[in-house]
Amino acid sequence: QVFLAESGGGFVQAGASLRLSCAASGRPVHYHTGWVRQAPGKVRELVAAIAWNGATTYYTDSVKGRFTISSDNAKSTVYLDMNSLLVDDTAVYYCVAADMWPIEPDATFGSRFWGQGTQVTVSS
Repeated sequence: QVFLAESGGGFVQAGASLRLSCAASGRPVHYHTGWVRQAPGKVRELVAAIAWNGATTYYTDSVKGRFTISSDNAKSTVYLDMNSLLVDDTAVYYCVAADMWPIEPDATFGSRFWGQGTQVTVSS
């Protein structure tokens, strides 16, 4: 059984930084990991992803240069460092582990596991 636990969300002011963590247990070694956010009234969005071996990363355009995804395989943990946060970054952030690259959160094929989510709120 795969279990993903997110942590690190919070309430911050615009311009601040946060680090999200996704600790995995039972995740197959070759699964890739991503961060997906869901804001009220907005489409769910893949924000960043990292391949299982760390060799490839993905960022959506709106976070390039501000967010960094990294992994510590020894700890089975993936991090999302978020800098220069904007009000538009406010959302629930979910960790997802997937067997296919690129990660397609809404795909009907392949296998994905989800965490419970962590709230990030950025105030102006």
